[in-house]
Amino acid sequence: MQCRALRDSAEEIKKYDVAYFMVSVDTLEDNTAFAEEHRADFPILANPEKDMVEAYGALMLRGFARRWTYYIGVDGTILKIDKETNPATAGEDMARIMGELGFPRI
Repeated sequence: MQCRALRDSAEEIKKYDVAYFMVSVDTLEDNTAFAEEHRADFPILANPEKDMVEAYGALMLRGFARRWTYYIGVDGTILKIDKETNPATAGEDMARIMGELGFPRI
């Protein structure tokens, strides 16, 4: 659902000068198949070792990644962590929040 929401809001998201992607603890092969199945037009990064997900504090006890959205400035500063990400509205929420945070438009 979250992948489709981002894909369906691509036009709004791509009005901003940003790179966006999802991170999964699944394998590269699983993520590639998932991306193809859901026609994702953005990268889905594979972190089966779970080290990056853990470093961002998003690893749950059962080994899954939380559905959090990190907004990171061009200087690498984390500007906001949305811990209430709604998978159904993730794309439109992302575009709205980037506007609120003052991300540059193209």
